[in-house]
Amino acid sequence: MITLKSTLLAASLIAAPSMAFAAETATANLIDASGKPAGTVQVTEAPKGVLLHIEAKGLTPGWHGIHFHEKGDCGIPKFTSAGAHVHTEKSVVHGILNADANDSGDLTNIHAAADGTASAEIYSTFVSLKGASGRPTLLDADGSSVVIHAQADDYKSQPIGGSGARALCGVLKQD
Repeated sequence: MITLKSTLLAASLIAAPSMAFAAETATANLIDASGKPAGTVQVTEAPKGVLLHIEAKGLTPGWHGIHFHEKGDCGIPKFTSAGAHVHTEKSVVHGILNADANDSGDLTNIHAAADGTASAEIYSTFVSLKGASGRPTLLDADGSSVVIHAQADDYKSQPIGGSGARALCGVLKQD
């Protein structure tokens, strides 16, 4: 039986303002060393970090390091114009498994299937799109990029975890 009390309760739930987080996003169109399209990375701001959704192709099968790099520049063929990893300190220590690590560009590895494609989602508490909560910003004046490396990151070796050459790169642009 529907009562006035249950009707008012239902109406108040429908009319209540949403407390959901209004997520900002940025997208990077990945390219390979010859400049050909190789997938996308979408970065979504979360209350305490960022969520990456990665769709990549053209990789060698196996594990690959992936990092946020400090400049929004993917000059081919080696992508060195993307600079070093995103960080806030002058002396940077790489590695999620390194007790002294302070490299905000660190992310977990992704895996490419036998056909060279990789689909993954990664969450990072190290950065923000626009500097929320004092975390390094990805959308600063010179931008940033997402780089997928040729090999896996061992999460401790300096300076990039042994992840090797830069295989794919994409400049982050706000959606």
